[in-house]
This record gives sequence, structure tokens and C-alpha cells, in this order.
Amino acid sequence: MDYREAGVDVAAGRAFVENIRNMVQSTYRSEVLGALGGFSGCFELPSGYRQPVLVSGTDGVGTKLKLAHHLDRHETVGIDLVAMCVNDVLTCGAEPLYFLDYLATGKLNSDRLTQVVAGIAEGCRQAGCALLGGETAEMPGFYAPGEYDLAGFCVGIAEKSQLLDGSQVRVGDIAIGLASSGVHSNGFSLVRKIIETKGFAWDDRASLLGDRPLGEVLLTPTRIYVKPILELLRSELEVHGMAHITGGGLPENLPRCLGEGRSIRIDPNSWQVPPIFQWIAAEGEVSSADMFETFNMGIGFVVLVPPDEVDQAITALKSHEIAAWAIGEVIPGTGNLVGLASR
Repeated sequence: MDYREAGVDVAAGRAFVENIRNMVQSTYRSEVLGALGGFSGCFELPSGYRQPVLVSGTDGVGTKLKLAHHLDRHETVGIDLVAMCVNDVLTCGAEPLYFLDYLATGKLNSDRLTQVVAGIAEGCRQAGCALLGGETAEMPGFYAPGEYDLAGFCVGIAEKSQLLDGSQVRVGDIAIGLASSGVHSNGFSLVRKIIETKGFAWDDRASLLGDRPLGEVLLTPTRIYVKPILELLRSELEVHGMAHITGGGLPENLPRCLGEGRSIRIDPNSWQVPPIFQWIAAEGEVSSADMFETFNMGIGFVVLVPPDEVDQAITALKSHEIAAWAIGEVIPGTGNLVGLASR
């Protein structure tokens, strides 16, 4: 017997690396050293930093992959993977430098996984970071036929004196909410439960969703906020804190960017909740509290700025074609979020 008879095709793995070589190299920054195919990736620190701090983050796509597998649509989940990592790293004021992925499957399907890596490369281009390397693991018998799993790891850089750690947040600061592109990559276990329990199909259409197939709406990739936020940070405007709104929604994630003795009062009527969340709440009979604690509800990222800079910040963000609203204010407190119960 040989490895191929055991279910692992080494030759196919080599061919797959060649298939993705050009798309990976299309993400390279000038600091990348060497080429694809080594045991490790090398990256030279950018110049101009006095006390550079490396900032890292890791994440996956979660059960949204089940939808990609079911629809056999794999070109967007790679963007989700990058977004979940780079948006996290961004919150302390760091610029994402490079990204690595881990892709595991039972049997390597080159066409399918090439689509996945194409999405990862596109996410890296949107974030301005290099796809420095990765690992493709073929593990027969470990995954169901046709399925795969994804994880990613991102490293960014920031000047130590400019790191956002909550101490910069002031009472009176205004929370600016940046629009999400949809459900992003959180809450899909609940979404799938609703679909299965209520007897919906992924290709069902609903007038509330503009007659688009449900699966297509839900596969919309997570928005990457790196370029507009970095531009904001490099402007003359002050940014006192930032939060990436992922699992746990606004109640769990927004307080994470606050310092001691601070809370945030949110006006839940200050933005329009996208139709997909209205559909989920109605069809799943999900309470408002559970919706806000599970989903981003249309706010994918939050920036805290002084009150006299709100209009300028919103104008700057809208120049990147991202809708933004003043959604709340920092108040004295114990690190919680108040106001959502009024929706």
C-alpha cells in the first residue's frame, strides 16, 4: 500500500500549490522575503517605527461553511476568514501586515479549494496585507465528503505610544457605527436552526430580501474595514477606541474597547436594521434581546471619537462608500452597554 491508497494524494497537493501561486503572490508587500513553498514565511518589519509592537489575531469562519458546502459556493468564505482576523487586529490601531491560513479537508478537491484561496487572496488585497503562507491538510475520514474547515492568523503592527487600550476613551465620546454587509460570520448556528426547523430551503426567495435567494444573501462576505479606518487613524482626527462587532453583538463587543469607569448608551433607533435581520427575527420568532446578543444587527464596526469630530469622521468614512451613523455616547459606568431594551 502507499499514501495515495490511504487517501492522501501528495502529487495533487503539489499541483494545488502551483494553482494558487500567482494569486498568493498578488498579495505580496515589499516587506515579504523569499517565495512561496518554504517551511516558513519571512517578513521584514516596515521602517519608520520607534517602538513597533506586533499585534496578532486568529479566527475561523464557523458554521457559515455549512452553507458554502451546501450551495457549492466557495469564492467568498476566504474573504470572511481574512475579515474576521484583520478587523480584530485593527481595533487597537494596528495595520495588518501578513496573513496565514490553515485549510483542512478529507480529500483535496483542487477546483473547490482554489476558489477558497482566491477568496483569501482577495480579502488580503482588500486589507492591504500579504498572504504569507498557509497549510493545506488532507485528512481522510476526518471530514465528511466534500467538506473542509478554515482557520486564519494575522499579524499587524502599531507604534507603542499609539496603541488603543481603552485608556483614551472619555465620557462624552460618540460611538460611530459602520454598516455591516449583512450577517458577516456569526450566528449561523441559529440561522441554520431556523432554516431547518421552519422548513425553508437555501434557494427560497422572500420579498423582504428583494426576492434574492436566501442562501445568496447569507453568503455575502464580511466587510473588511482596514483601509477606511487606517485612513481615519492617519488623519488629524482623534480616535479614542474601536470595536469589531462579532459573536455576542454590540452588548458583548462594544464594552471591550472601554477603560475603567466607562459605559456606552446606545440609541437603537439611530440606524436602519437590514432586512435579513428582520427576516431572521420574524421567521425564527427571536426576541430583540437575543437578536442583539447574537448578530451585528447592521453595525459591523464601531469607532469612538470626540463629539466635535463626529461629522468629519462620518464624512471620511462615507467617502469609502460605507454608511455610518452616530449611534451612542460614552457615559460614566461599569463597562456595560445600555439602551438596547428600548428598541
